[in-house]
Amino acid sequence: MSRHATRLTRTLPLTTFTVALALALLTPTPTPAQAAAPPPATYYVDCRAGNDNNAGTDPAHPLRTLAKASARTYRPGERILFERGTTCTGTFAPKGSGTPGAPIAAGAYGTDTGTAKPHIEGNGARAAVLLDNVQQWELHDLDVSNTGPATTTARRAGILVRLTDFGTGHHYAVRDVDVHDVNGADFKDPDPSGGILFAAQGTVTPTGFDDVTVSGSTVNHVDRTGIGTSSTWGRRPEHPQGPGTTFVPITGLRIENNRVADTGGDGIVIQNADGALAEHNTVDGFNARSAGYNAGLWAWNSDHVRYQYNEVSHGHGTRDSMAFDIDGGNNGNVYQYNYSHDNEGGFLLVCNGGGMTSADNVVRHNISVNDRNRSAPYGIVSVVCGASTRTQVYDNTVVTNQSGTAMVSDNGPGNVTFRNNVFVSSAPGGAPFADPRNTYDHNLYRGVGAAPASDHSPVTADPAFTAPVPAGPYDVQLRSGSPALRAGVPIADGVTRDWFGNAVASPPNIGAYQGPGAAPGHPGHSDQPGHSASYGYGTGLRAS
Repeated sequence: MSRHATRLTRTLPLTTFTVALALALLTPTPTPAQAAAPPPATYYVDCRAGNDNNAGTDPAHPLRTLAKASARTYRPGERILFERGTTCTGTFAPKGSGTPGAPIAAGAYGTDTGTAKPHIEGNGARAAVLLDNVQQWELHDLDVSNTGPATTTARRAGILVRLTDFGTGHHYAVRDVDVHDVNGADFKDPDPSGGILFAAQGTVTPTGFDDVTVSGSTVNHVDRTGIGTSSTWGRRPEHPQGPGTTFVPITGLRIENNRVADTGGDGIVIQNADGALAEHNTVDGFNARSAGYNAGLWAWNSDHVRYQYNEVSHGHGTRDSMAFDIDGGNNGNVYQYNYSHDNEGGFLLVCNGGGMTSADNVVRHNISVNDRNRSAPYGIVSVVCGASTRTQVYDNTVVTNQSGTAMVSDNGPGNVTFRNNVFVSSAPGGAPFADPRNTYDHNLYRGVGAAPASDHSPVTADPAFTAPVPAGPYDVQLRSGSPALRAGVPIADGVTRDWFGNAVASPPNIGAYQGPGAAPGHPGHSDQPGHSASYGYGTGLRAS
């Protein structure tokens, strides 16, 4: 072995040791594993017997006040539950947001589900329940009111979900809540009073909502709006003078299976939405105390909204006060399978706002019984204001026993086509047409004076309803031998069922009833208010 090789061999153990030592020094020393995050907690609140010194994490040791319950920043998946039968005063305004699949929820606890829901009374605050700049929240099984001193200036709400310069907030569900006795001032926009409200606000960051559901709830005796959305982000070509600098529509909005009664202003109003759905709701009594213009169910600056299987009744006054309204900036909206009755403002308003675009809206397969509007230039159907281009009203039945009302009145630019509708008045003096502008085709007219001149295929005979003077929707079915049977003109719209669930006839009947000739009388269905929410209209097309 050479001296060089011997030297190399002798130095190898030292070199190996040095490298191993260096590697050991560079390798991080193992540390104990960090403790896993605790699972989402459930917090309990009993405003009668709780104590704010408690942790609140078990029913035997609940918190006591809304202030304490609101002070915590909640984590995804956590719950805040209020004892059934308790009453809490003030505002529940929690902080923190959930995440997809792990929303934060507020609701009720207690073994006796027959006990009253926990009651949150706002005592005149801005809101009794306020979700402010948070997302991924669910509210359920709560009783909410907000009554303070009489006011003309204080905005109040039962439940207010508000985003300000937030961006898009995702997933809000309000279900099985009762909101009542909210005496807010008569403010509509952009910061309204009402029962259940969603408001997108701010001036810096475009803000809106996505995935919003209000279901299975009641709203009663509130001022001014029952259920509504509003936004300060409404400017677009269809509404060039709208608020804000851009348009941020509410998406994924569903308002379903709710009962709204005795609202000072609007019943259910959807603003700044795209693709919203309102179905199986009952609005009974609206525009009771407002100085503004209000309707039962309607949309503003919204596209592709569908209102179906709803019942609207007992609208007060004639500052609008009609059941349904195609208003400013409505495009591609559909009203179908609804029941309207006993509204002082009538069945339908078509009224586009100045400078706005409203087009391609449809009103079909609805029934109106004993609606009226005795204030000129209105009628049971009113076409006023600016043009709503290519509006189609077809396959509806409109009957009334109310005197002093026009059937259809138009002092606007027209642009509405009425086809395959039944228009009947049994009132002394009838319900004449005051409409020289719109287009009529294949309608049935009875007790309304002369048929519109534009209808070259009118039917002017007794429609032979199953009840001589209809008092409810099932009374407008057609008896055998009715001149309306198979007398309509086909409309290619893809609709296959009528209001009653019958297959649409070919050729179609005139009016909302598309079945075969029926016997006098009507089936044993309830025509009382609330039937739509209990059973649903248009059963053949009822959404799941």
